[in-house]
Amino acid sequence: MATTVRRTTLTLPASPLGPDNPLPALDGGRDPHRVEIPQDAGLPTDMARQIGYQPLRSILPTRMRDGYGRNRRSTDLDALVVENDRLRATVLPGLGGRVYSLHHKPSDRELLYRNPVWQPAAFALNGAWFSGGIEWNIGATGHTTLSCAPLHAARVPAPDGGEMLRLWEWERLRDLPFQVDLWLPEGSDFLYVGVRIRNPHHHTVPVYWWSNIAVPEAVGGRVLAPADEAWHFGYERVLRRVPVPHSGGADRTYPLRSEFPADYFYEVPDGARRWVTALDEDGRGLVQTSTDALRGRKLFLWGAGRAGRRWQRWLTEPGTGGYAEIQAGLARTQLEHLPLDGGGEFTWLEAYGPLAADPSAVHGADWAAARGEVAARLEEALPRADVDAAHAAWLPYADLDPKESLANGSGWGALEVARAGLGLPGTPFDAAALGPEQEPWLTLLRTGDLPAAGPVPGSAPTAPAWRDLLESAPPGPAVDYHLGLAQWQAGDRAQAVRSWERATGYGGAALPLYCLAVAERAAGEPARAADRFAQACAAAEQAAAANGPQALSWCAVRTALAREAVPALLAAGRTEEAARLLSALPPAELADGRFRLLTARVALAQGRPAAAREIFDAGFEIADLREGDETLSDTWYAVAEQLVASGRPVTEEVRATARSLHPLPERYEYRMRPVSAPGSPGADESDPAGG
Repeated sequence: MATTVRRTTLTLPASPLGPDNPLPALDGGRDPHRVEIPQDAGLPTDMARQIGYQPLRSILPTRMRDGYGRNRRSTDLDALVVENDRLRATVLPGLGGRVYSLHHKPSDRELLYRNPVWQPAAFALNGAWFSGGIEWNIGATGHTTLSCAPLHAARVPAPDGGEMLRLWEWERLRDLPFQVDLWLPEGSDFLYVGVRIRNPHHHTVPVYWWSNIAVPEAVGGRVLAPADEAWHFGYERVLRRVPVPHSGGADRTYPLRSEFPADYFYEVPDGARRWVTALDEDGRGLVQTSTDALRGRKLFLWGAGRAGRRWQRWLTEPGTGGYAEIQAGLARTQLEHLPLDGGGEFTWLEAYGPLAADPSAVHGADWAAARGEVAARLEEALPRADVDAAHAAWLPYADLDPKESLANGSGWGALEVARAGLGLPGTPFDAAALGPEQEPWLTLLRTGDLPAAGPVPGSAPTAPAWRDLLESAPPGPAVDYHLGLAQWQAGDRAQAVRSWERATGYGGAALPLYCLAVAERAAGEPARAADRFAQACAAAEQAAAANGPQALSWCAVRTALAREAVPALLAAGRTEEAARLLSALPPAELADGRFRLLTARVALAQGRPAAAREIFDAGFEIADLREGDETLSDTWYAVAEQLVASGRPVTEEVRATARSLHPLPERYEYRMRPVSAPGSPGADESDPAGG
């Protein structure tokens, strides 16, 4: 039985994704992966260069996806099944092409962590993300903006005469097309995955890729890779070289022997075969291997501490098993981006399948013997030469046109093809994919004008070519606003401010005023930022009150603005103005957990810690709480300190008493790093390596 590809439906309890945030994502939120590198870290030259290579300035042109909640209902998800007589892979084309399940038929084993629910959480660069399966991360450090977005999918001939499932899309952070081809050779226990990233431009582009594999977090389970050292990154934001497997007094290859979440990027020696595996106490599990271009291997663990357990329950159904992640990437670490020359491409082949090894060796004290046992069993199951040969056999098929469309992605690739006349064999971005989001930009492309009365809805393009078109277009509210976005994305912030200031002169200026507020905040001007936020909120309120056909969308803008304006007003010391802004919102919006926390922060700033504490005691949830965000715990302890101080100055003694008398409830425990002084990096005394 060669590979077959068919449609099916997967039914899961799911929380609706909801609408995107209507505000432009000028800063993309707080980055939990910001890194400090000690002077004695001894980074390899290429690694040091790639860590500093073209980081994102924002997540433009995409929007934040934060419109989801926590109320799940039974939902049908479109799925595609890739199957032979040994394996069955279930893929979700509408959700980033995620491989949801990989089932090994002879052993009747699920090889991946298969999440029993679909619950968005704020882990992607643009917010919504979900845990489980195999995800394809492209763009920049973090989970891809395509985590919850549709990809194009089609049947394509496979090298062995069967069928492949091709997934492809245009990645907008770096403006690059990519494809993922999945097939199962006849009689194979391994899913083959051919990946290609192309740079159709004349200039060099930074590239990021990590294949992220969620595996069951079994008691006694161990993660192995061919390395004696790793680069450790904890949420203290420090990168350190540590030995493998033992560091900080524990064997860190067992995910449940650490307390805090952490990344371990394995230093796989040059010339060694690239693989990583997660095996249970019986020596059975999943192994991933690849051709050498995919050089990096990683373990992410949640740890056994309170926060890690809380996050796991948050991402799935309470009472179900947890997971760890084994990953493979183009660079040593996820903090790096690689240059891809104009007209060039990166290609490689990955293989995923079951592995069984001698448990006494896998879990023995001799790390070299444990690695050697896995390497030997992998070579028996899938020789390294066969992976290289499969890659070579696949390359001619990468350009074959799809036979039958199975799912549709976005129209952004088709827009770029229309603009630049690109030829991309194997990944057609047909004009039929163009939709309402692209229509205004087609008009600009064809006529040189963007004839809109105001900002164009959706995630508008900001790449240099579109900036050139906007600069040549007749000025107007839409042109000036969008030109400012493109200038901001290019790092030309002074010009962006001038464009947005022009855009405010046309009336209905809530969005350009918001952009100016963000610019003032970024420039370290909290008072001026607060002024702009207040003006933007007033403009949105006026537009929402107009009761025109766009009133409902302006209500969404007003709500999104309030979420950012209240902290800005508090930072400027304008507490009563922040309180009035909150009180003007509808009760249904104030009941949202995000506004419950803001209400508590305002009460705290007003010197009413008891009122703030009542909000915490009543309980609330923040559906889009971001990875690494410590606002919940910081606010809780600030409330506790004021309660203990009773109007006196807050001293270190008061802080210590507050933490003793008012420990953080588990429902608000999401801190992903060891605790020391509030707001500063710390180190767990029992774990010098940081978890």
